[in-house]
Amino acid sequence: MEENQTSVTDFILLGFCLDPRIHMFLFGLFSLFYTFILLENGIILGLIALDSRLHTPMYFFLSHLALIDIAYACNTVPQMLVNLLNPAKPISFAGCITQTFLFLSFAHTECLLLVMMSYDWYVAICHPLRYSAIMSWRVCSTLTVTSWACGFLLALVHMSLILRLPFCGPHEINHFFCEILSVLKLACADTRLNLLVIFVACMFIIVGPLCSVLVSYTRILAAILRIQSAEGCRKAFSTCSSHLCVVGLFFGSAIVMYMAPKSRHPEEQQKILFLFYSLFNPMLNPLIYSLRNAEVKGAMRRALYKESHSQLVGHLNHQLM
Repeated sequence: MEENQTSVTDFILLGFCLDPRIHMFLFGLFSLFYTFILLENGIILGLIALDSRLHTPMYFFLSHLALIDIAYACNTVPQMLVNLLNPAKPISFAGCITQTFLFLSFAHTECLLLVMMSYDWYVAICHPLRYSAIMSWRVCSTLTVTSWACGFLLALVHMSLILRLPFCGPHEINHFFCEILSVLKLACADTRLNLLVIFVACMFIIVGPLCSVLVSYTRILAAILRIQSAEGCRKAFSTCSSHLCVVGLFFGSAIVMYMAPKSRHPEEQQKILFLFYSLFNPMLNPLIYSLRNAEVKGAMRRALYKESHSQLVGHLNHQLM
């Protein structure tokens, strides 16, 4: 975009229009959530990397989900925390556009990754004898790379359409990060093409994947009902319910934000919904998968046992010396 088209060099993120004392409370609360997000997802990544028993397609996809959750939080939460302490601190135009691009990229990638995870469980439960052949490492790697590539390419389309627009003021974004719809409201030009592309993209990246996930889990539930073993049925239901919780939180928030009539959702309510992407989803995802998964808990116990055993051996060697 040419320089003479854009007189705005930075933006002010208005954040949450609340009392300063509430800002301090939210700063402490969100900082705690942010710490939990990094810690929980970091533990998941560490366990998957170190424990060979978790080197399976399911945990391969789960490791990428943890990466996306960390990326979500690191992209939006630090700026939100800064704004809670100093609401007048601006963000540069380039920084704002970069934040929008990264948020869209990670959101698109997670939509597609959730489809891959549902397909993985469909094959595991409905075609267990052919699972290794269907979900080979080559197939898993191809599906994952495709998800990341499509996510970033689609975000690049949105960015190219934004950068053609002039921004000549005002420069206040009524949000806690540079969300694409909030940024478009500040453009000094017709944004109907941008909004049309966003709607079409939602059909492709939200409605399409959601329908695929629902079809997969419908078949999974039908297969579960045919399981004779009560323990196997319980385990399968437990896993499917945790996946459906993630799907419901993620796709539900996206549909309300981008496909429901905007008049029904005031801007302050939209900010609360976007907290699901920035804080709640990244914090709940590892909890849902790890606390309800015996394999992850077993890997954690083995890791703690190895650590305590190595410390004991080191202590004994030190005493003998």
